[in-house]
Amino acid sequence: MDYNFREIEQKAIEKWKAENVYKVEYPSTKPKFYVLDMFPYPSGAGLHVGHPLGYIASDIFSRYKKLKGFNVLHPMGFDSFGLPAEQYAIQTGQHPAKTTVDNIKRYKEQLSKIGFSFDWEREVSTADASYYKWTQWIFCQLFEHWYDKTADKAKEIKELIAIFEQEGNLNVAAACGDNTNKFTAPEWTSFSEMEKSDMLMQYRLAYQADSWVNWCEGLGTVLANDEVKDGFSERGGFPVEKKKMSQWFLRITAYAQRLLIGLETLDWSDSMKEMQRNWIGKSIGAMVKFEIKNHSGFVEVFTTRIDTIFGVSFMVIAPEHELVDLISTSEYKEEIKAYQKYCNTRTDTDRQSDVKNVTGQFLGAYAINPFNGVEVPIFIADYVLIGYGTGAVMAVPSGDQRDFLFAKKFNLPIIPILDTQISIETEANPTKEGKYINSDFIDGLEFKAATNKLIEALEIKKIGYGKVNFRMRDAGFSRQRYWGEPFPIFYENGIPKLLELKDLPLELPEVISYKPAGSGESPLSTATKWVNELGDGKTRETDTMPAFAGSSWYFLRYMDAQNDNEFVSVAAQQYWQDVDLYIGGTEHAVGHLLYSRFWHKFFYDKGLVSTEEPFKKLVNQGMIQGRSLLTKENQIKGISGGLNVPINLADNKDRLFKDKLVYLSKNDNRFENIDVEKDVNWEENENGQFILLQNEVEKMSKSKYNVVNPDDIINEFGADCFRMFEMFLGPIEQHKPWDTQGIGGVSRFIGKLWRLFNFDENGNAHFSTTKGDDEAYKILHKTIKKVTEDIERFSFNTAVSAFMICVNDLSKFKLQDKNILSDLVLLMAPFAPFTTEFLWEKLGNDVCILKQGNWPIFNESFLVENLINYPISFNGKVRAKLDLDAALSENEIEKIVLENENVIKILDGKAPKKVIVVKGRIVNVVI
Repeated sequence: MDYNFREIEQKAIEKWKAENVYKVEYPSTKPKFYVLDMFPYPSGAGLHVGHPLGYIASDIFSRYKKLKGFNVLHPMGFDSFGLPAEQYAIQTGQHPAKTTVDNIKRYKEQLSKIGFSFDWEREVSTADASYYKWTQWIFCQLFEHWYDKTADKAKEIKELIAIFEQEGNLNVAAACGDNTNKFTAPEWTSFSEMEKSDMLMQYRLAYQADSWVNWCEGLGTVLANDEVKDGFSERGGFPVEKKKMSQWFLRITAYAQRLLIGLETLDWSDSMKEMQRNWIGKSIGAMVKFEIKNHSGFVEVFTTRIDTIFGVSFMVIAPEHELVDLISTSEYKEEIKAYQKYCNTRTDTDRQSDVKNVTGQFLGAYAINPFNGVEVPIFIADYVLIGYGTGAVMAVPSGDQRDFLFAKKFNLPIIPILDTQISIETEANPTKEGKYINSDFIDGLEFKAATNKLIEALEIKKIGYGKVNFRMRDAGFSRQRYWGEPFPIFYENGIPKLLELKDLPLELPEVISYKPAGSGESPLSTATKWVNELGDGKTRETDTMPAFAGSSWYFLRYMDAQNDNEFVSVAAQQYWQDVDLYIGGTEHAVGHLLYSRFWHKFFYDKGLVSTEEPFKKLVNQGMIQGRSLLTKENQIKGISGGLNVPINLADNKDRLFKDKLVYLSKNDNRFENIDVEKDVNWEENENGQFILLQNEVEKMSKSKYNVVNPDDIINEFGADCFRMFEMFLGPIEQHKPWDTQGIGGVSRFIGKLWRLFNFDENGNAHFSTTKGDDEAYKILHKTIKKVTEDIERFSFNTAVSAFMICVNDLSKFKLQDKNILSDLVLLMAPFAPFTTEFLWEKLGNDVCILKQGNWPIFNESFLVENLINYPISFNGKVRAKLDLDAALSENEIEKIVLENENVIKILDGKAPKKVIVVKGRIVNVVI
C-alpha cells in the first residue's frame, strides 16, 4: 500500500472530530499546562507559510505535554477588530463584521488542514459582542480606580473621594497628572460637579485629557508611532500630522516600576526584557525651574545630569509646548509657525532617530539659570518631545552630542564643566569622571557629591527636587474609527459617566458610511439616533477603543470562554493560573506584551487573578521571509516566489530558484501589472524562453507579491511534510528565507517511515511481536533521549534530524519490533499527527494517540555498551583489534589479549616487557 496523505489526513480529521479529542478537560485532577499562540488578525489574504511557524512549534509542545500526562489548554481565537477591515468597508460598503466572519472561516479551514490541536469550543473573537462586553467592563474598572503609591496598588475611586472629603489631596501619594493642583477638604466640598469630575480625571487609571497625537485625516483616526513612517500612515500612505485632541488614556505609568521589577521573574529572552526596560526607560534625576526673562512663568525641566547645570548655554522646548505662543517675540512669529508645521508632519520616532539633520528655531526669549543667573536663549527643536518629561531640556553641549551639534549650527557657547573633558571642540564628552570646573559652588567636587549638593540646593531654594522619571508615556486609548469596541461612556452635562454592567455590551450601531465624519470625529458620530438614544440631553462617546484593548486580556477568556456572568471565574483562573508557554513575534515587545502585563497587574490588585504576571515563558519565533522581485526602480512588484510549481498554465513552465536569481516565463499571466520591457531587469536565456529577475529576501506580505500559500504546499506534499519541513528550516528563533529545496528530503523521510511497517497491497502492516534486535532498541532509545531533550529546549530542527537518522538506521532491519514501532510513532506524534494517527491504528489501537498514548520512557540500559572494540598497540603502533566484554577486569583483558592467535603471531615467540591496559579504550603491548 502506497502512502496517500490525502486519505490519511481526511480520515484523521474525521476521527479527531468524532472523538472530540482536543476538548480540554475541566475540572481535572491532572497537572495543568497552558500553551498559547499570539492570536492572528484575520486578514482577507488568509495564512501564508510564515504564519504557521509558531503555531506548529506550540502544537508540537502541546501534544508532547499531553502525552506526558498534562491537562493542556491550547486555544485559538482572532484579534478581529482593526483598520484593514474598516478600510475595506469604506472601499466596498460591505460591513466589517461580514468580511471578518468570512475571513475567520477561511483561517479556520487553513488551520484545520495543518492539524493543530486547538479546542475550538474555547474560540474567542475580539469583535464578538459577547467578548467585548467584558473588554468594556474592564475599561469601567480602570475608570473606577486610582493608584495608591503608598499601598503600591490600585484602589477604588470611592476611597479616594472619601479621602478628599476628609482632608483634600494634601497628603495623597498617588499616580496623577503632573499639574494636579493641591486642595483642602473644604475646597473639595465647594467644587462644582464638573470641577470634581475634572479633578478625579487627574487620578483615574482610565482618564480623558487633551494631548498631541498623530492624526491621519485620510484614515480618519489617531495612529500610534509604529503605524506612521516618514510622515505617512503605514497603511494607505496617507499624510499624518500632529494634532491636539481630547483622548482617552490608560495610566500605565502608574505601574512602571512594577513592570520593571516583574521582568526579573520571567523566563523571557534577555533581548526581549531589555526592549521592555528601554521602553519603560527609568531614569533618576531632578526637576528644575528656570525663570523666563520678562515673563512671570518658568520653564520646568527634568534632567538626569543636574551636575551639568553650570554648562547650560541654551534651552530647547518642544514645538508643541504651551509656552511657545506665550514667550515668543513678534519678529520670529512666521518662522516659528513654519517650523511648527514642519514638525507636525513628523512622528516622535522620526524626530528622535534623525540625528543627522539639525533643525531648530529661536523664540526670541531667554531663560535664567537658577544658580548663576546667566541668561540663555530658548529654542524650539524637533528632537524635544512634548510627551517625554516636561517637553523641555536644559542643553549642555559640552556633555551631550545632540546639544553639541545644535550649538555648533547656531553658534552657541560650549562650556567645559569637568577637568577631564577634552577635545570638546570636535565632539561632546559625556563623562562623569573628574572634578568640576566653571561650576560655582561645586567646583572641585566629584559626581556623587556634586549631585547631592545640587539637589539639596534645589530643595532649599524651592526651585526643584530630586525625582524618578520614566520614558514610557500613558497609553492612548481612543481611535476615531468605526470598527472597534464602543466606549461604555455617556456624557451628562459634559461629564463622562459609565454604563452599568446590565447595559453591556454596548454594541456598534449601523451607520450609513464607514468613512471618518471629519473634524476628528469617528463614523459613530453620524449615528445620531444611537448617540442620543439615552435621552435627557445625554450623549454617547463616539470614539472607539484601539486594537490592543481586546488583545490585552484574551488569554484569560480562554480559561472560561463560555461564562456569561464573569470575564473569568475564580475557580477556572486559579486552576489555569497563567500561561506556561507563550509563542509569538518580537514585534509585540513594547505593545501587546507590555499592555497585557499592565492589565494583569491591575487584575491582581483587584483580586481577580492569582498571579501578578500573565506569561511565564516567552519564545519569540523568527520570521519566514519571502523572495520579492525588484523592478528597475527598486520597487517591490511581481510574483510570489519559492515553489517549483507551474506558473503559466499555457506552457506549463516551472519557476526555479538559483542563488538569487529567479527564472520564469516572460509571458506569465502574473505580469499583468508590470511592463516587462521597461520595469523589470530581464534577459533571455539561450532558448529564448525565460526572463531573469533579481530578487531579495524580506518579510512576506501581500503588498510585496511574495506570499506563499501553505495550502499549495499541503496539496503537493501533505500536512505532516509541511509541518516537519517548517521545523527543519532552522532554529525556531531565527529568521529564515522560504526555500523548498529541502522539502523533497522531508517527503522521502516520511516515505521511509511508512516502509518500516511493511504494508501489503491490502493495507495490512507486518511487524514482529517478539523482542527485536538489541541494536534496534539502542537506536530507538538514543532517539527518545535526543528528541525529548530537543523538545524541552525548543530545538525542533535537530529533533527532525534525529528522526531521519533513526528511521534510516532502523531500515536495515527486515522486520520491525512492534514495541519499537509503537514508541517511534508516539515519539513522532507531535510532529506528524496525521501519519502517526494512521500508523497508531495499524498497530492495533482503537483510541486516538492523545487519549491512549504515553510519551516513551528513555531506558539508559539500552545505551550501555556490552562489547568494547579494543585497539591492540605494539610499541605504539596499532596492529590488531579485539571485541571484548565490557565487564572484564584489566587482568582478564591482558590474559585474553596474550592468548589471542593474531597477537601470538605478532609476538613471534617474544615475551612482552609490559602490557598496559587502559580499560574501555586501548591495550598497549611493549616488546
